[in-house]
Amino acid sequence: MTRSTSKSPVAERVKYFTESVIRGMTRLAVQHGAVNLGQGMPDFDPPQEIIEAACKAIRDGANQYAITWGAPALRQAIARKAQAFNGIECDADAHITVCCGATECMMASMLALVDQGDEVVIFQPYYENYAPDALLSGAKPVWVTLHPPHWTFDPTELRAAFSPRTKAIIVNTPNNPTGRVFTRAELTQIAELCQEFDAYAFSDEIYEYIRYVDAPHISIATLPGMADRTVTISGLSKTYSITGWRLGYCIAPAVATDAIRKAHDFLTVGAPHPLQLAGAVALALPQTYYDTLQSNYQRRRDILLGYLRDAGFAFESPEGAYYVMTDIAELDPTRTDTEFVRWMIENVGVSAVPGSSFYSPRERGHTKVRFMWAKRDETLHAAGERLLTVRDKLAGG
Repeated sequence: MTRSTSKSPVAERVKYFTESVIRGMTRLAVQHGAVNLGQGMPDFDPPQEIIEAACKAIRDGANQYAITWGAPALRQAIARKAQAFNGIECDADAHITVCCGATECMMASMLALVDQGDEVVIFQPYYENYAPDALLSGAKPVWVTLHPPHWTFDPTELRAAFSPRTKAIIVNTPNNPTGRVFTRAELTQIAELCQEFDAYAFSDEIYEYIRYVDAPHISIATLPGMADRTVTISGLSKTYSITGWRLGYCIAPAVATDAIRKAHDFLTVGAPHPLQLAGAVALALPQTYYDTLQSNYQRRRDILLGYLRDAGFAFESPEGAYYVMTDIAELDPTRTDTEFVRWMIENVGVSAVPGSSFYSPRERGHTKVRFMWAKRDETLHAAGERLLTVRDKLAGG
């Protein structure tokens, strides 16, 4: 069958971005047997009680659809957690939507609240889904730079990014890929601009429990004037090491929640029912679990950063999440980030993510490489010993 040459074979909306670079590097790592310090997925199991709860839910018959916007037990558990941990007052029935991961939460929120021609302010380097989400919604991304080495923004640049066309700003703290934790003062600046320009804050807080700074997590929704203009997005993937379960949630004012639920319904119908019931069990774990989670990730961070420093990578110690954005300009001035990561996978046996996948235009990240440390200690040591050979192998061609 011959296709007419007058029509494009693909839709315009997908021409603006490529497939996920992160997932692409994972496939290359598998092909070459490299230690994967690129994609943010642990190589250790979640707590045993969560696994048992999922199995019990399946055995007990929770194998059909849950309520589209989330099983009541999970939404009620999220409401309790949001009040106790985030300081967000919310109603499980009116304000919470459970989605297939925080990634779908962001997409559903964009589709529900952003119109064609609107502008969405995005800090960069940025998690690679944010720009495609805006573009798929018909919006224009407007970039604000997080400046290394401390990954701070210039308040003047941020103000200049807002306009009457601004519908939303994406806030990600703790931040992927930099590990930056925004201060109360920075969040207040963002909140004041949202109110001045009548814009939403889409606040991605998926790494909220993984912090290394001596300060509590701050949800922008709790700042004055922000409760009715914030969509707080989080999930269970990172906190409980269940990235494959795809359990995320949005907390939003009732009008926004109604719109988000409509978009969510026609995107995925609903998240897996038995896993939602296990998620409610996860959210009931004692404080000791979160204390151990934080200390374990700090130990893993220190292991990997020690190797990276000795190997010649330049970086500042991250304040949260489990990523570090390094600079390779002095270590390897001859290769771009993508060339370097491919070389490292094939010759050193360690995978990372090219920094250009977190920037627009991509050239801005050509000296940056992101590593992650959500791995067992022995995995990090094995990767670290390989990383220590980087300079010698570069010198040898």
